[in-house]
Amino acid sequence: MRKAKDLVPREADRLGTVQGHRDGFGFVIPDDGGEDIFLSEREMSRVMHGDRVNVKVLGTDRRGRPEGQIVEVVLHANKVVIGRLLNENGVLIVAPEDNRIGHDILIPPKGQGQAKLGQVVSVEIIDYPDSYRQALGRVVEVLGEIDDPGMEIEIAVRKYGVPHEFSAAAMKEAAALPDSVQQEDLEGRVDLRDIPLVTIDGADARDFDDAVYCEPIMHGKTKAWRLIVGIADVSHYVKPGHPLDDEGLLRATSVYFPRRVIPMLPEKISNGLCSLNPNVDRLCMVCDAVVDNNGIVLAYQFYPAVMHSAQRFTYDTVWEILSNSKGPEAARFSEFSPLLGNLYALYKILLSAREKRGAIEFETTETQIISNELGKILRIEPRLRNEAHRLIEECMLTANVCAADFIDKNKHLSLYRVHGEPSEEKLMTLRQVLRTSSLSLGGGEKPKPRDYAKLMREIKDRPDANMLQSVVLRSMQQAMYQPDNEGHFGLAYPAYSHFTSPIRRYPDLLTHRVIKSILQKKAYVPALSPTVPLNLTLPRKGKGRENAVNAKKSHSDAKANTAKGTKTPKGANAALPIWGQLGVHCSSNERRADEASRDVEAWLKCYYMRDHLGQEYAGTVTSVANFGLFIQLENLFVEGMVHVTELGGDYFQFDEARQELRGERTGIRYRLGDRLHVLVSRVDLDARKIEFSLVKSIGAEVGGSSSRRQLILATDTGRPNKKAASKKSRPESKVPQKPSGINVNAAKSAGNLSANQSKSKASRKNGKSKPGRSVGKPAGSKPPVRSTNARRK
Repeated sequence: MRKAKDLVPREADRLGTVQGHRDGFGFVIPDDGGEDIFLSEREMSRVMHGDRVNVKVLGTDRRGRPEGQIVEVVLHANKVVIGRLLNENGVLIVAPEDNRIGHDILIPPKGQGQAKLGQVVSVEIIDYPDSYRQALGRVVEVLGEIDDPGMEIEIAVRKYGVPHEFSAAAMKEAAALPDSVQQEDLEGRVDLRDIPLVTIDGADARDFDDAVYCEPIMHGKTKAWRLIVGIADVSHYVKPGHPLDDEGLLRATSVYFPRRVIPMLPEKISNGLCSLNPNVDRLCMVCDAVVDNNGIVLAYQFYPAVMHSAQRFTYDTVWEILSNSKGPEAARFSEFSPLLGNLYALYKILLSAREKRGAIEFETTETQIISNELGKILRIEPRLRNEAHRLIEECMLTANVCAADFIDKNKHLSLYRVHGEPSEEKLMTLRQVLRTSSLSLGGGEKPKPRDYAKLMREIKDRPDANMLQSVVLRSMQQAMYQPDNEGHFGLAYPAYSHFTSPIRRYPDLLTHRVIKSILQKKAYVPALSPTVPLNLTLPRKGKGRENAVNAKKSHSDAKANTAKGTKTPKGANAALPIWGQLGVHCSSNERRADEASRDVEAWLKCYYMRDHLGQEYAGTVTSVANFGLFIQLENLFVEGMVHVTELGGDYFQFDEARQELRGERTGIRYRLGDRLHVLVSRVDLDARKIEFSLVKSIGAEVGGSSSRRQLILATDTGRPNKKAASKKSRPESKVPQKPSGINVNAAKSAGNLSANQSKSKASRKNGKSKPGRSVGKPAGSKPPVRSTNARRK
């Protein structure tokens, strides 16, 4: 195998990354951003998900997709694979938890270590698969039993490559930091410790990175509001080029799981020194803004400061105070009532401005998993948002918009949070669905945010509002980070950046550094650490894919120039590619964190639903595909699928425009938003899938009561109904056997098995101080807000 740097592709070959599919086939995602190249199961037998390969396009498959042949494996991506140790027919194997890896890993004698059958282990790959040999590996870590508390998280962080252990250098640097703000830290900072800034967060929050204060003022002859948003000054402690910065860049974001968080920075910083805890001094970066009664920002300025949080509030407590001024919570926190009242008054103004601006408002139902001490689900319930949530949200939006405007006016490179316009293809699909519901989207070929906002108001009171809202939401592009400011479509802002969460998002930390450099009249140019690999994964389509292609090219060119000893160019033109790479890296890691979180939630829900096998529930169709219906159970908030073969003996055609399945013979239709009764028929922990069987209601029987109701499965068409699966993830025939009696000869011969074993794997899976307090000598005088020209957003 040649090294990647030595690779010179032939003219007809293309370099790319393999993306596996759980059904055995895969694709090569070309580095040049071209169309994905299909790989058959035979070709996938030679490679694994994530491998870098050289591929030759042979032609097209029956669907018209380019089909390729692997010419050479340039780089094997999987050094260690996570999976379960099993004994199959006397041979020890590890079945990967990542279903994109279609290869079982053969474990030779003495490669088992201390692992026991059925345990979750990490396996180091010794020999990679090809057309004639099975992958070979040895156990290097035993994680424990599949049912152990928190095991699903241990699996997910390894499965998706989420860094979950800090380096020794980073921990050493964090430990050397002081436990509190030092006197020398106050130099050049504005003293805000006499201002009762408060934090408002969720009840389970541990890190507090934003604090707010609001008061009515006169701006000239105009009545206005002064809003102070203080954000933890992480950049004071995390310096470029230091181990802590490398760790922050590597992770790019904190990852949130039920009951556990994988932080971007060590706890000494995230929950201690940089957390705006009550009754302690903390360093912060401040956005100090003046907003008029129309919600227009008349003036703003940024400056470093020192603050002293007067109180830590939860959203529920704030809402109790605001909604009941004579209640117990209002009496308990009476000294803060004027402050909270000011914040609420400003929120109403900002909300009105948001509506006038035409920002799109989605009213989705978020859920939260309530678990026991062992981490298993007790219940799933909706997460209720009140106006205290939205109050803080509007304050943060104001600070973020001011940050983007400040950077843009000073013409400094940075990362913007960009949300593009919907693509033509998605816009066409959306209009087709709306047409069937007697709705339309204004704006012609280029609808504006206010056109979408108007549509959402029309949808709001309809019985099928949830279905239509999900269709509109799917037509939107995914927000991302990039140095080119293209505005934020959903929020209807001409410029938007992330400034308010530097504890948990690396782009926010970069924004702080840029703002500080502008205040110091310097230029900030980020430097990429050679020890931190960038995640430049190409998204499937859209602007993000184009950005990733450019980032890959600039990154490889920079590495080539370094190898040749070419001097690195300086100036803004040299910095732009670096900012581009950082944008793609942070966007990719954000997607990775979302995927890992969803994977854990899916596993927990599957584990939870194993105790509900055979039970009937009401549900709503949330998505329609040519292969079946996705249904969310109304009381459990769990989603599963009814396969098209479970809809009866008719042949169902998929109408994408109407988002429905229609039976050719019976004319029965299943559409988005339909309510159905389903039976939980099967749970697959390995695939993170829940399957339902459709339950039909039969009318009055002959001579019987019209109120009598009989339940039958829709599969009652002359063939047997699918039986509910066992609580075990594999059928009885594949239950791991005791370690005794392993056939060594069989283990040796298995090394020569072809990759057709992936088919057998598929079959296995069917189984708080008071406000206004006096303080000492201030670190600086509180500056007045400098006026700037009012700018309508």
